[in-house]
Amino acid sequence: MSASRTETDEFDAAAWHAENATPRPTAVVAADDRMKADTAYRLVNGGTALVWRGDFHNARQLLRALDRRIGEPRPSRGTAAETFYRHRQHRARRAKLLGRLVVVLGEGYRLDLRRAPDVRQACTEAYGPPSGPVAVAFTELQGVLSAHQWREQGVPVPALGDRVFPHYGVFSPIRGEYVGLVAEAPLPAAAGTAFDLGTGTGVLAAVLARRGFDRVVATDANPRALACARDNAERLGLADRIDATVHGLFPDGRADLVVCNPPWLPGRPVSAVEGGVYDPDGAMLHGFLTGLTGHLNPGGEGWLVLSDLAEHLGLRTRDDLLGAFAKAGLEVLGRLDTRPSHPGTERSPDLLADARRREVTSLWRLRPDSG
Repeated sequence: MSASRTETDEFDAAAWHAENATPRPTAVVAADDRMKADTAYRLVNGGTALVWRGDFHNARQLLRALDRRIGEPRPSRGTAAETFYRHRQHRARRAKLLGRLVVVLGEGYRLDLRRAPDVRQACTEAYGPPSGPVAVAFTELQGVLSAHQWREQGVPVPALGDRVFPHYGVFSPIRGEYVGLVAEAPLPAAAGTAFDLGTGTGVLAAVLARRGFDRVVATDANPRALACARDNAERLGLADRIDATVHGLFPDGRADLVVCNPPWLPGRPVSAVEGGVYDPDGAMLHGFLTGLTGHLNPGGEGWLVLSDLAEHLGLRTRDDLLGAFAKAGLEVLGRLDTRPSHPGTERSPDLLADARRREVTSLWRLRPDSG
């Protein structure tokens, strides 16, 4: 199927928005329910974006059909790290191809497709007040709608006995085992001020406030996360004890406890949400370690919450981690471990499933080396 200029005028007049910084498509054709999946795959594989004008639910079906044609990478030999990087390359290609199915949101984020849901509130939450028509990838719009559901329903956190409400672009604490570690670890002798670095939804800041800290300073490099943490602190009745305003890693001053739950895998994220999973060059991890001593009160501790998934994937060794502690002048006071549950990995033969079966999440209690 081809398209005339008239059929894509709506797209041409709209601003382009991509959370993953994908450039605006230059080759576009209109597409609707008549387009065959094989035709669609040939077009997106050749670099052409499809401006969808058909039924909303048929767009979802087309995405699934495209995904089947992309398939999975063929098994190959190599180290765990090499296999994982090939997996990441495949995921990036998949995201690029699926991201070439696009829709245009009209004035006020109105989505004028048959059987389309009302996306206006979800888009306003994600993007801010509307300022005219905008074109987005259909996959991104699906993420916006999913985030809106999380924000409406919340995520139960057993360690809090309550729920937190993630915002769009903020990593959701659906894996609660690491929250339980922070709720159970023995506190340092003084428990006046705590720092929560990379707060995300603010869930760990809330746990620390509930455990008795008078003041918790929550930091994050993502402005959306700071807004989310403030919202959750307000919902939980902890706004007077949680300060979620610091953009960056460490705030000024010192604390009795500094908690950091950095992204667990060294690597570059390919989407906003993956920023909660991938830490380019381990920058946040090493920033926490090297800055910890200068931000602790006497007798204070640093708690590093980290999975060993990177070790099972060949991306980092245990000696690398222990060496980073020593290089930063830190010693280990103790460690609490938990084994997460990953439903569905028991029968799956792929590399990630095997690594997850062996994964352990740890809370490392650190302090400046007294030797």
